[in-house]
Parts: sequence; structure tokens; C-alpha cells
Amino acid sequence: MSGPTLDTAGMADMTPAASSGVEARQRQQVLWMSTVGFTLMFAVWLMFGVLGLPIRTELGLTPVQLSWISAVAILNGAIWRLPFGILADRYGGRIVFTAMLVVTSIPAFLVSQAQSYTQLLIYAFLAGLAGNSFAVGIAWNSAWFPAHRQGTALGVFGAGNVGASLTKFVGPALIAVVPAAGLLGGVVPGGWRFVPFMYGVLLLVMAVIMWMGTPRTDRMPGQGRPLKNMLKPLRNMSVWRFSLYYVVVFGAYVALAAWLPRYYVDVFGLELSNAALLTALFIFPASLLRPVGGYLADRLGARRVMYASFGAMLAATLVLSMPEGHIVLYLPESVEPSGTREVMRFTMSVWLFTALVFVVGCAMGVGKAAVYKYIPDYFPRDVGAVGGLVGALGALGGFFLPPFFAYGERFTGMPQMTFLILFLLTLVSAIWMHLTVVGFLQKAAPQLKDDFERPATAAQRGE
Repeated sequence: MSGPTLDTAGMADMTPAASSGVEARQRQQVLWMSTVGFTLMFAVWLMFGVLGLPIRTELGLTPVQLSWISAVAILNGAIWRLPFGILADRYGGRIVFTAMLVVTSIPAFLVSQAQSYTQLLIYAFLAGLAGNSFAVGIAWNSAWFPAHRQGTALGVFGAGNVGASLTKFVGPALIAVVPAAGLLGGVVPGGWRFVPFMYGVLLLVMAVIMWMGTPRTDRMPGQGRPLKNMLKPLRNMSVWRFSLYYVVVFGAYVALAAWLPRYYVDVFGLELSNAALLTALFIFPASLLRPVGGYLADRLGARRVMYASFGAMLAATLVLSMPEGHIVLYLPESVEPSGTREVMRFTMSVWLFTALVFVVGCAMGVGKAAVYKYIPDYFPRDVGAVGGLVGALGALGGFFLPPFFAYGERFTGMPQMTFLILFLLTLVSAIWMHLTVVGFLQKAAPQLKDDFERPATAAQRGE
């Protein structure tokens, strides 16, 4: 990648070993600062998954109205990922990420002041800007790390998805502890409003820390390149294929992170605090296993990891989508005096549900890193643009899926429609990936195209 790397004036007298040590330290600064910043931004982006429940009580919202509060925040966290990824490539991740932290603090404060459903929709949409920080961090870290370490580095950065758990853990406790009237005579709002206010303060603090704690001379692989040239790779069908994969492993993750607290409360009758903790059992593996996914993708290849991820998701979501009930058999009275017999009774317990959702989270965590391993391999000079589009379309899945979940449940009366929708989406993605792999193999070895039964000849075995 092109662009400035280090301050050459300050490195003129350094030995190669010293220069390498400085560069390694700067890489780590970029990685860890961007990861912490992304964790906070992700918490802001998905804070309505928990806050939505006390908001629903206060404003008297329907499930569909509640789903749109999370959806509009997710929408704004998706639609700008492509331009923000390009900006990071062109002007450097340091300045773009810091600016985003400052700007996002404003709607976070506004959310804490919302008094109506309309106001809340507007402010939630604006606060959703936080979700675009992912594209900035991906481009920023890709510019600093060599190809053979990008999978692991991007996996570590992507573990910032664990920010979705911050509100799950601290939200219910803060809502209970901080008086509804607020603190300091009402200057600091109380109840659920304290959480977005607190996030607004933390965003400003993080902006200062990031600006002071990252290399002043940044890397800008897109500097000086025409915009048309940077957008050219988006014509490649692989970009859109990767985007669909990312809808499955990330868009659905975002949707479930916001949807599961309500699901636990409404379907299993749990308290909000318990629902939030059990939702965290989905969020943690879906976030913290991302570095593992990046490592495996570096070692085994992204395609093998995606096969495993899709397979695990298909198995788990198939069971999760099963409605509770039983099959009724009509039998002769000589066999069954009542004339009927109930068989294959199935009831989903909260613990089985949680275990299966945990499996889905593990598969998503590994799969998210594998998708982004594809991008620098296929498009090494265009990670900002391609990663931005893949991230945007993936996050748009997080926007569309919660309303689909709500309407599916409304029309069928079955909450399990959430997981049937996810099963079908995963199945389509897995089929597309497999057909692509088969196409690659046939193109590489057309002479074996129709050899399904015959053993390979000596010539084909290379003997």
C-alpha cells in the first residue's frame, strides 16, 4: 500500500531494527485505540436493544414501533460506511475516527432529552452514525498491518462488537440506581435517560484519548487516487457475494442483539435484567471469537471457515425455528381407546434456547472475521471502499431484519419466525458460496468436470 508510513525526519538516524520496533509499536497503538473506540461506538449504536423496553413502558409503544427505534439507528450506521471507508483511506483513520466520536456525542445527548416517539426516532437515527465507525477502523488497520497479519488484526478490531454487551450489563443497573429525577438538580437526567447521557460524555473523552494516543503521521493508501478509480472494484460480483455473507454473520447479529432482550421477556417471561444477561451470552462469543476467526482464516483460508460457520448456523437455527407442539396420530380404538395419540412433543426451554443461540453467536463471531479476510486478499488496495460497501450492506441487514421479525411474528403468531427467517437467509448464502466454489474448481480443472464416479487416472494423479 502506498502513502506515508512514519515520520522520516525523526527516523533518519534509526537502525532498521529500531525503525521496525517503532512501526510495530505504532501498529499496536492504532489497533488498540481503534478497538476501544469501536467498542464504545458499538455500544451507542445498539443501546436501544435494552433501553427500548423502559422506553416502551414510558411512551406506550407497540412491538412494531419499538422495532423501528432500533432499526433507524441501525440504518444510519449502515448507509454511510462506504463513504467513511473511502475517507479513511484518503485522509487517514485517525482524523476520521476522532471526528466521528465528537459528532456522535451530540445525538447521544439528545436521546437523553427526547420526550416523544417522533423525537426519539429522529435522535436514534442520528446516534446511529456510530455504526459507521466500523468501516473507518477496518480501513485504518488494513493500512497499517501486512497482508499475512490482517486477518488476525481485523479480527481483534472487530471484537469491539462486544460493545453491544455494555448496555446489556450496565443499562439495567444504572436505570435502577440513578434516580428518575436525575442528578445535580436534574442537570444529569435519570432513569433510562442517564445511559445515553453517560455515553455522550465517554465519546468526548475517547476522542481526546484517541487523538493523543495514535501516530501523528498516518497511512493513507487512497491519498491522491481518483474517486472513480477507488469505486471501480465495486463492479465485481464477489463484493456483492461477500456482502450477503456479511448480512448473515453481522446484520443478523446486530438484529438479534437488539431483538433478543424483548424475545426473552415476551416469550419466556424473564425480567429485563435476566434477559439482558442471557442476551450477553449470545453477544460475547459473537464478538470475542472474532479474533479466533481471523486467526483461523489466516491459517486455513476464509472459505473453509465460512463453510463451518454456515453449517453451524443452519443446524442451530433449524431447531430454533421449530414451533412448540406435537403430532396427533389417529389410531383404531383397538390400539388406542381414545382414538388419538400425541407423539413427538416438543417444548423449547429457556436453557435449550440459550444454548442454541450461543452456538449461533459462536458461528457468527468466527464468520465475521472470515468475511473480512476475503477483502484484503481480493482487493488489497481498496479495503476502504470494498470494506465500506460490504459493511454497509451487511449492516442494512440489521436494519431490515428486526421489522421482518416483528411482522413475521405478527402475521403468524409464532415468535419462532425470527429464526426461520434467519435459517432461510443462511441457506441461500451457503448455496451461493458452494456454487461459487464448485465453479472455481471446474474452471481450474475442466477435464474433471464430469468425473463423479471414475477413479483418477495415473496421469491425473501426477504419477
